[in-house]
This record gives sequence, structure tokens and C-alpha cells, in this order.
Amino acid sequence: MSSIVNYDHESGIPIVDFGPFRDGTRKQEVADAILRSFKEVGFVYLVNHGIPQEKMDSIIGWAKKFFALPMETKMLAPHPSSGTHHRGYSPPGLEKIIQHEYNPDKIVESRKKTPDAKENFESGKENDKVMPNIWLPDGILPGFKEACLDYFWTCYEVELNIFRALALGFRVNEDYFTEYHTAADNQLRILHYFSVPVKDVEEGLTSRIGTHSDFGSITMLLQDHAGGLEVEDPHNPGEFKAATPIPGSLVINAGDFLMRWSNDTIRSTIHRVRAPKHMHGSDCMTQERYSIPYFCGPNQSTIIDGVPGTWSETVPKKYEPIDSTEYLMKRLAMSYM
Repeated sequence: MSSIVNYDHESGIPIVDFGPFRDGTRKQEVADAILRSFKEVGFVYLVNHGIPQEKMDSIIGWAKKFFALPMETKMLAPHPSSGTHHRGYSPPGLEKIIQHEYNPDKIVESRKKTPDAKENFESGKENDKVMPNIWLPDGILPGFKEACLDYFWTCYEVELNIFRALALGFRVNEDYFTEYHTAADNQLRILHYFSVPVKDVEEGLTSRIGTHSDFGSITMLLQDHAGGLEVEDPHNPGEFKAATPIPGSLVINAGDFLMRWSNDTIRSTIHRVRAPKHMHGSDCMTQERYSIPYFCGPNQSTIIDGVPGTWSETVPKKYEPIDSTEYLMKRLAMSYM
């Protein structure tokens, strides 16, 4: 019987074949492997996850088309000034990722000192009353809206399967997590990291995305071939290892909300985007990089308590029940000030 788990030689992150879960032949084995990776590393690569390669190639292609538009055209779908409405286009320098920081002065200061060398476009489900989508006017980039929505809903189906696997890993009802994620209150982000001097990144004069953890339930990341994603080694805090792009894979990581939900049995590991380690030299420039993260969160205004089995009389709960919207809105606001 073939192994369902291999390992990325750079980062040591497990690569799990999700096919035997999807076809039902080795569901528990796959579920255990994913949960074990979330507990030990906080990250896992999934292959045979259910998104066709042509659909992944297509959304990367649409990202390149969108970001190639003139700035004045992209700004026809502007991200609102409110940090809690994550939709539309954010030009370079608007967003600044800072880990667990809710001090407006510090965020503005950090943005000026080391701006994030990226731009992004965000969308979600249509008819979202809390965060309505902000699209380009009709006729400017025909097909872009439809491609984003199609990829969004394809990712949602994969998300539900991942949560079913996690539930089996925790030995709870298979629908335990999916019942809290029925509304698809998720965010699709299309990211473009433009080329900058490697020296500026290494010397802290600019950043691509600084060290941070994600704050939702899980993140499903499609990355191109350029590289640059680094994940902290859980056994050596402060040491980062490259999460190598693996063709056809999704990089899945647990967020802070899921860590809290699991009574800290799951890791929400900090990570960043830098210059790939094979790049060096005073005149070296980073490659352009495109990535498509899909951020998953629980239904709005839902009270979340600890996963059964992660706490007991001898292992007390670390956290009180919390309203999902109250938590997530505060974390969203940290990136935009």
C-alpha cells in the first residue's frame, strides 16, 4: 500500500495525498495525517485536493491580467478606507501586516518604515450584506469577476472536505466543523508581489509580507513557482524554513481562531514572504510572485467553544466562548489604519 504522506525537503512540512479521503478508501488515515501535521507544524501541503490544475492555472492567469492593468483602472474598484471591509483593490503600501498589533500609530509608523511590496484584490461571495464585493466596472476586464467567483466556490467545496477530515481526526462527528462554516463567510485574495532589490528585503528597508499568523479558521494557499514563503520551525523559534512551491499542491495552514477553538492543540504557526534563499547579491532582484490565498472563517455571529475532547477535568479550557464576528472584525481592522 502506497504512503499517503511525504515531506517537503526544504521545510519538512508533510505532503498529504487527499485523494484517499475524497474517494473514501483511507479516510481516517488521511484525517489523522492532516491533524497530526496541524498539531506539529500548523501547516500541511495537500495534493489531489479536488481543484483541477487547469482551474489553478487559470486563476493565476487572471491575477496577471488584473495586475497588469494601469493603476488608475485598478483604482476603479478601490478597497474602502474601513479596515473591516476587505474587498476591492489595495495598491502598494495601503495594507501592512503586523502580528497581533492594534496600535494605529505603530501600524502607520511601520508602514512608512518598511512598506509591504505588494498589491492585492479581495472578493467574497456575492450578496454579502456585511462585506459586499467591489468589482471593476462592466466591460473593463470581462471574465475576471466570473473567474474569481468560480474559484471561490471551488475552494469552498475543498474547505468543507478539509473540515470533515479534521473532525474525523478529532474523533468527533464528521460534520462538526462544517456546521459552523455553512455561510461561506470567506475571502479570496489575489496577490502580486512586484520585483524589488533582494538587498532591500534582507536589510529591512522593504518587506513582502512580514512575520504573522493568520487569524481565521484555515487558509488555503495557491502559490506560483517563484517561492518566497517561509514558515517558522516549531522546534526552533525564530528560525524560518522555505515552503517550496510544489506543483499542483495547496498549502493549508491553521489560523489563530482554529488554534483557540482546539484549546491550543493545533498550532497557528507564524510565517512570512521574503526573497527566495537562492537569490543573493547586491544587484539581485526578487522575482515577481503571484499567490492566491483563500481565507476561511466561521459563520458570522456564531458562539464558538472548545472542540470536544480537547479539554477535560484534568486539561481545562484556556478560553471562554467567543462570538466569531467580534473576534474576526477586530483582527481584520489591524491591517488597515
